[in-house]
Amino acid sequence: MEKLTKKELKQQYKDREVIGGIYCIKCNGNDHKWIKSTKDLQSAKKRFEFSIMINSCPEIIMDVDWKQYGASSFSFEVLEEMKKSETQTLREFSEDIAVLLEMWLEK
Repeated sequence: MEKLTKKELKQQYKDREVIGGIYCIKCNGNDHKWIKSTKDLQSAKKRFEFSIMINSCPEIIMDVDWKQYGASSFSFEVLEEMKKSETQTLREFSEDIAVLLEMWLEK
């Protein structure tokens, strides 16, 4: 594999497909669910997996359940994905995801 320059790596990052959406973190010990939104589902999932790995609660609101049931009782589930179009600004994409979250919270 060839070594890429900083400039090439930056460009690859900018050109990547951005997928945001709605996800759920669930405590399987008591079936509590937290529905969240993000502009980058892949990063959100990796942060969650890292929290599990180091046994560090990802959200303060989950802390009581985390201490009671342990990290292994939590799971991450993608509920809906949304791809950022090439013509959308990051702000427009964020607003669309916020609307999507409102729809999920009303369900």
